[in-house]
Amino acid sequence: MSDREDQLVGEFPFIPRQERAQQKRKALLESGRILFTTKGYEHTTAKEIAAHAGVATGTFYRYFSDKRQLLMALLEDKIDQFLAPEPHWFCHDPVSLLASLLEAHVLRLNHSGLHRVLPEILSKDLDLAEVIQAARKRIHAKILSSLKQIHEKNLTWRDLDLDTVAWSIMMLFENSHKKAEQTGEKVNYREMAKVICRMIFPPHILDNFPDELK
Repeated sequence: MSDREDQLVGEFPFIPRQERAQQKRKALLESGRILFTTKGYEHTTAKEIAAHAGVATGTFYRYFSDKRQLLMALLEDKIDQFLAPEPHWFCHDPVSLLASLLEAHVLRLNHSGLHRVLPEILSKDLDLAEVIQAARKRIHAKILSSLKQIHEKNLTWRDLDLDTVAWSIMMLFENSHKKAEQTGEKVNYREMAKVICRMIFPPHILDNFPDELK
């Protein structure tokens, strides 16, 4: 965790050492996650989180200063997981690898559910917004760097604006889960991966990728 992210969480009122107390804290975290993702952050109270976890409201405040600190604890070390993973182009089948990255990314989002909470709070929590923006810039820089490597090997379209392509890849990754949510149809990750790869590679390169890497 970066220093900036550590400031978001702040100092906890109490960090449990005994297993029973640790289980209570874990129950509060899981209850917060469930309620935040089902009811929304603003409509969830500390009292409700405590009741859902089967503990007294006072127990909530023993472990967390407020519901924001609990949310930050849920996001701790996980912010990058809500953003685009870094694609790997130097492989024999970039489409299949990219499809697997897309599927794994959506599975992580759906398992947590916290990506549905972020839009609600980012406009109000400027500190969190800055941390996420910094994380997105780091990921963009990594994607851009990998694009430059394959561009230097003449594997991409020559007229590409690589900076724009990097941001486009990020947008497709970060919004890949919305197709299923909005249409009710299962996402075809391979077809989505094809779109990304065709945006980068000319057909003759993509069709003969293993040979091009030799």
